[in-house]
Amino acid sequence: MKIGIIGAGNIGGNLTRRLTSLGHDVSVANSRGPQTLTQLAEETGATAVRAEDAARDAEIVVVTVPVKAVPNLPSGLLDGAAEGVAVIDTGNYYPKQRDGRIAGIEDEGLTESRWTERQIGHPVIKAFNGTFAHDLLDRARPAGSPDRLALPVAGDDQAAKRKVRALIEELGFDTVDAGGLDDSWRQQPGSPVYGMRGNAAEITEALAAATPEREPEFRG
Repeated sequence: MKIGIIGAGNIGGNLTRRLTSLGHDVSVANSRGPQTLTQLAEETGATAVRAEDAARDAEIVVVTVPVKAVPNLPSGLLDGAAEGVAVIDTGNYYPKQRDGRIAGIEDEGLTESRWTERQIGHPVIKAFNGTFAHDLLDRARPAGSPDRLALPVAGDDQAAKRKVRALIEELGFDTVDAGGLDDSWRQQPGSPVYGMRGNAAEITEALAAATPEREPEFRG
């Protein structure tokens, strides 16, 4: 599968490593240009590209940049993507720690992924936002393993969600349907499931225990 990854930090870098090892054709980009990704490209066999080219012909695009950087993504980012492209948003809103206050999230009450969706003009699926990056390398397990972890996945586009869940399961993790994008507050920072290592039943229970009010440290 052709996959584009925009952002080469901990999550983006380790997804590049895992997805190329599974045989996917990965293009990876960051904000500083492909010349800064030479080492990652040589290590993995991924193609380092400019951000505006990362989605070209891609069936899945992973947006894994700081929330404050989302409005700076190239316009028409998904114009060259494959028909029916699924876009994964891994982002988390950290107003005090990194992103500053974002009015759409604070004043309109948008979930952070709904806000991101509006910025890029395309439906997104929220996944990997509470995942420890090194778990992508170290904690993958075959289906049915007693210690296989599960990840929550939220989004409105059911076809895209199925595609994303299938990819996560290929990576070695179970998935739990966390509802639509307006329900994705259940997996935002400060929620019981955020950063949780659990099986599908435990993840489901944690999602159900969430409350919509943000913890003070995650309010701007």
